[in-house]
Amino acid sequence: MLSKENLNNKFLYPAYSSDSSNNGIVGYTDDPEFICDDKTPVYVTFGDHTRTMNIARKSFSVLDNVKVLLPTYYSDKVLLFIFAVWRKHIPNLGYARHWKIANKCVLELPTKNNSLDTDFIENFIAELEARHIAELEAYLSVTGLNDYNLSTIEHQTLTNYVSGKIEFKEHNIFELFKIESYKKRFDSNKVTVKDNGKFPYVVRMSTNNGQKGFIDENKEYLNEGNTISFGQDTATMFYQEKPYFTGDKIKILKPIHNKFGKENALFFITAMSKSFSNFSWGSSSFNVKIIENQKIILPIKQGEIDFETIEVLISAIKKLVIKDVVNYSNTKVEETKKFIKND
Repeated sequence: MLSKENLNNKFLYPAYSSDSSNNGIVGYTDDPEFICDDKTPVYVTFGDHTRTMNIARKSFSVLDNVKVLLPTYYSDKVLLFIFAVWRKHIPNLGYARHWKIANKCVLELPTKNNSLDTDFIENFIAELEARHIAELEAYLSVTGLNDYNLSTIEHQTLTNYVSGKIEFKEHNIFELFKIESYKKRFDSNKVTVKDNGKFPYVVRMSTNNGQKGFIDENKEYLNEGNTISFGQDTATMFYQEKPYFTGDKIKILKPIHNKFGKENALFFITAMSKSFSNFSWGSSSFNVKIIENQKIILPIKQGEIDFETIEVLISAIKKLVIKDVVNYSNTKVEETKKFIKND
């Protein structure tokens, strides 16, 4: 069976898992035993544990708990539309198998002459995309995020990072965080989860910052904010700024350093995610001892964690990402204007 330990980004063929990020791709392989031939233009992968659906092209491979489907329609927009409708019909069972429900779902889709109305779907999604791009353009302008020029210190810090001039050191997680248990486990089947509740309800899901919604429960059982929630059998980690309730198998990583906070948490989470990336989904190894002794690499200065460099690096990377978003937005806006003009 193909596992994460066999993958390498230097290989050619993508490997899909139940992961909900990076379109499900967790690495690459060259092992012909695990490669699906590209006999059709498009395949669909279904992550059994996460209900994630992704479009796979050309030769690829899959890890455990991923179904490979052969679609009737090959258009990206049509498939994404079907994914959105389908996913709404599949209840989130947490860390469990969803295919047994997913393959029995009956979907209501737009039709014309007793066939799927692909033209309507294509035009509908194009219109939604144009609307969202316009909203994105306005948001970037109002928030000032369309200014993605690096400051002198950001540019210099990135240069130092690329050239290897920043000193790094390994740290055990127990040197950085106290691993605590939740104050009380709230069963998702026994609480009322809503959008307008008072406090976040954090579970082991890998999207939406781990928050399934909001609940109103006894404040005595709130976990502290400015901590990291850790899903024990999924190694999903999220920074929780405010106090929150949790579901099952969540550990609370409480920072030891008083400089830890919202502006640098992402760096720690990225480093920890990389450290845990070789573990498999559903691993029983994510007990407190394993978590505490995982090593992560952080920049240091004069032997201490260099929080200033961490925050400058995060700021610079954000601007580089925003630059791509702004350029994408500008391109799409221009395309939309041409479309409207020609129409």
